[in-house]
Amino acid sequence: MVIDFIYHHEKHKVILLVTEPMDDLRSSPPGMLSPLPTSCDVVARSIQSPDEFWAEQAELIDWHRSFDSVCDRSRLPFVRWFPGGKTNLCYNAVDRHLSGRGDQPAIRFISTETGEERSLTYRELHAGVVRMANTIRSLGVGEGDRVIIYMPMIPESAIAMLACARMGAVHSVVFAGFAAESLARRIKDAGAKLLITCDAGLRNGKLIRLKKTADEALDLAESAARLLLISRGLDLDAPMNASRDLVYPLGTESIGASDAGCVWRQSSSPSYILYTSGTTAKPKGIQRDVGGYAVALAASMGKIYGCKRGETFFCTADIGWVVGHSYSVYGPLIHGMTTIFFEGLPIHHNAAAWWEIVASSRASVMFSSPTAIRVLKKHPSDAFDRLDLTSLRSLFLAGEPLDEPTAEWIQAALPGTRIVDNYWQTETGWPVLSELAGGKPSRHGSPGCPVYGYDAFVADEESGEPVPCGQRGVLAIRAPLPPGCMTTIWQNDEQFQNLYFGQFPGKVLYSTFDYAVEDEEGNIFILGRTDDVINVAGHRIGTREIEESLCSHPAVAEAAAVGVADEVKWQVIKCFVVLKEPDRYDDSCARQAVLKEIEETVVGRLGAIARPAFVGLVKQLPKTRSGKIVRRAILAIAEGRDPGDLSTLEDPMALDHIREAQDGNASR
Repeated sequence: MVIDFIYHHEKHKVILLVTEPMDDLRSSPPGMLSPLPTSCDVVARSIQSPDEFWAEQAELIDWHRSFDSVCDRSRLPFVRWFPGGKTNLCYNAVDRHLSGRGDQPAIRFISTETGEERSLTYRELHAGVVRMANTIRSLGVGEGDRVIIYMPMIPESAIAMLACARMGAVHSVVFAGFAAESLARRIKDAGAKLLITCDAGLRNGKLIRLKKTADEALDLAESAARLLLISRGLDLDAPMNASRDLVYPLGTESIGASDAGCVWRQSSSPSYILYTSGTTAKPKGIQRDVGGYAVALAASMGKIYGCKRGETFFCTADIGWVVGHSYSVYGPLIHGMTTIFFEGLPIHHNAAAWWEIVASSRASVMFSSPTAIRVLKKHPSDAFDRLDLTSLRSLFLAGEPLDEPTAEWIQAALPGTRIVDNYWQTETGWPVLSELAGGKPSRHGSPGCPVYGYDAFVADEESGEPVPCGQRGVLAIRAPLPPGCMTTIWQNDEQFQNLYFGQFPGKVLYSTFDYAVEDEEGNIFILGRTDDVINVAGHRIGTREIEESLCSHPAVAEAAAVGVADEVKWQVIKCFVVLKEPDRYDDSCARQAVLKEIEETVVGRLGAIARPAFVGLVKQLPKTRSGKIVRRAILAIAEGRDPGDLSTLEDPMALDHIREAQDGNASR
């Protein structure tokens, strides 16, 4: 059985068709199929002898106290990696490099928004982290306390993360594009003792007043947390609360620069919380450990990314997302590399900015997203002809599926660079599907095969049993999850177990909530979500969150949100709302005004990343007889497709309202 690949560029859709057997899979068209694998020894051994395999990987980091055993599986799906061991993320990322790499650049910062460039050596980074840790400690934060970091992509963001890790606090980084209400939810759920922010950031030349949003969030959360302000001089009018706020640095006379050393933490202690959207209105706090995470990242830098110590790693991801945690900060630094911090958009001022950074820094590995590459594709540049980009061995892309035209375009622009699609989640912390360094390339449209440590397969969504090649199922992972993955949901073990391991009764299987199909070579193709999560340029936003925001407007009676295929962002948000008093908005001006208000309500509650691409007024939403909104049918109409079987709809005429809304009642 063979899977043929058909790609529809207009909608970024992938269709996989099962056709008759072929004698030789390698006879497929050029570029469609890669050479068959020669060895899967590493992956096989990690599944067959996991304790032996991960004990070897644990030698890649420094331990203050060696672990008693490799893995405690006594309470699956809960798992403890390297129990009894003590280590520290900051020590492994900074301190251990001082003797041999003290003068090597650790962080190189480049802002196309301000024009600023600066570099911190490992020795300078260590000094900054020590001072920040001392400051955090002086504000009453101790081991296990939570610190919210609401910062743009500047070196002080990494310093704050590392300082928390150093003195044993649990950090929770919140993307600096989130609005006050979203930030407040995270402050409250984490029970934060301290909020670290700066006066402002810049995006596309626009000033983002972070201190103002932070103040609003603390008020909304009714939080007693202190606020530590790092001033960039961008918002000189940022208000200060004398009883709560402090400006960093506080001065050597009050804090001092003496090094109190690292707090050695149990391997299974929480290192950070990172919130991710889901099907509920309340974001979930993904909790990660210390030792397992450090080992997983250390192993991935060589085995997946093929990196060498002393090289430069350029990850374009913001620290507010898991990729930024793993591969802008911790991974490259644990591996003794130089990591590039970039503030700006890839096309702001200069569409060649990223490639100029690669050329000037001689970056060997780059990590970005398909959305960013699609944006660059729309802005032609002579960078590929005039710059020496030969240092770039690999470009990794993740966040949403990599479509074939984009893959082919960037491969043609960087002929000497390996273009690698890879798949993972906030929950996993590092890739689930990818090519291994030096391994066989994957097929276009697929992020590859399961990497070492992940006993992953495509499962029947009812039984949890493996499905045949070419048949759609749910990508699942057999417990235990490998090191580096989430250990639980913050303060909610029951939700962790029921949500992630509850889809297949009687089996301890983790559900990714992604539909997938596998070909005969083991390449897995991701086909879309099984739950109500929208992927906008790699940012996961729950439809429940959006709909709750829509319904918070006093004029809205009910609402539905769907993720519609988009050429650049993979998906955009389309919303359909029913008004409480529709007759009040018969006038075109009044209708447009209320639609704009509704749109801004979503932005005000969730941030600009959740701005709907479309808001339409409808008389009613399509529902089943039991009252459930049929988003499948709404999405089909929104994408111009046949909605299929409508037998479950209470009133099929409701879909006509969706069609009419698209024709003339849109906000944008």
